Amino acid sequence: MELNWHWPWVFILLPLPWLVRALLPPLPPQQAALRVPALQRWQLAASGNSGVTGAVSGAIPWLELGVWLALLTALARPYQLGDVVEMPVTGRDLMLAVDLSGSMEIEDMQWENRPVNRLVVVKQVIGDFVERRQGDRLGLILFGSEAYLQTPLTFDRATVKELLLEAQIGLAGQKTAIGDAIGLGIKRLQEQPQDSRVIVLITDGANNAGALEPQKAATLAAQHHIRIYTIGLGAEAMEVPSFFGSRTVNPSRDMDEEALRDIARLTGGSYFRARNSNELQSIYALLDELEPTERDAQIFRPQQNLYHWPLLLAFVLSLLLALQQSGGLPALRRSAP
Repeated sequence: MELNWHWPWVFILLPLPWLVRALLPPLPPQQAALRVPALQRWQLAASGNSGVTGAVSGAIPWLELGVWLALLTALARPYQLGDVVEMPVTGRDLMLAVDLSGSMEIEDMQWENRPVNRLVVVKQVIGDFVERRQGDRLGLILFGSEAYLQTPLTFDRATVKELLLEAQIGLAGQKTAIGDAIGLGIKRLQEQPQDSRVIVLITDGANNAGALEPQKAATLAAQHHIRIYTIGLGAEAMEVPSFFGSRTVNPSRDMDEEALRDIARLTGGSYFRARNSNELQSIYALLDELEPTERDAQIFRPQQNLYHWPLLLAFVLSLLLALQQSGGLPALRRSAP
């Protein structure tokens, strides 16, 4: 055990009782009258037989010395350092804003060679992205007609990923409130360090709900030094059945790419276009490079204070002294003849 002291200089007070005894004159004898319920003990004291054995009398100075040493030890504040503990690595405060509007149900994506809707791909790709962001504090905003905070900023990446996987299309409404989602992200990031504030927003549509316009929200984000990376998700061509067999349509015709570019430009971020799952994976790999996690290790050693043990010893020794001097310690009293 490695023992350390907060105030080791306290031990220079060790000879203080002897200095006081040697330098100060003794107190004059007290002559005040005292009424006691029984005189036997005082009669024994007057006759030189105090009821205390010689061995016990010799132990009194050692008890007093023990009390003084224990008090000085407690006052010196001993403590023990524990084993080294690694703190979470310092990184970004990164808020993920995910669109859950009704259009995310369009099955224009492929995952493992089967057609899936857009949200399935988002869950897979962002889930892997979350696992890689060790050291970042991550938060999750889900938005549709309204935006709400699913997970505040946390180092618990497993919980963020789990709650993302549990998200369902239409959970926040069928429309798209991009401005409100950014506003909620600003509210959650504005108290964090300026150089670490990041929002990654993924959507497949245009802002058609909410109280805050996307450009206004982006301006507010820039004033709070928050970078926003926007991702437009959705294929540009898709075969759909028709009366004459099938026809090709653009499932992303409602996406407002211009607004997404403006949001990224105003905040110092970037806009990306993901037409399939491979492009989306490449975008999040690029985000790993644009916003790398810092790897400065932080460690600390927990400190356990130990002053209460010598303080307890001083109390016990003081109690023994008090009992001995009051005659209340049977084991130390001389048996009556």
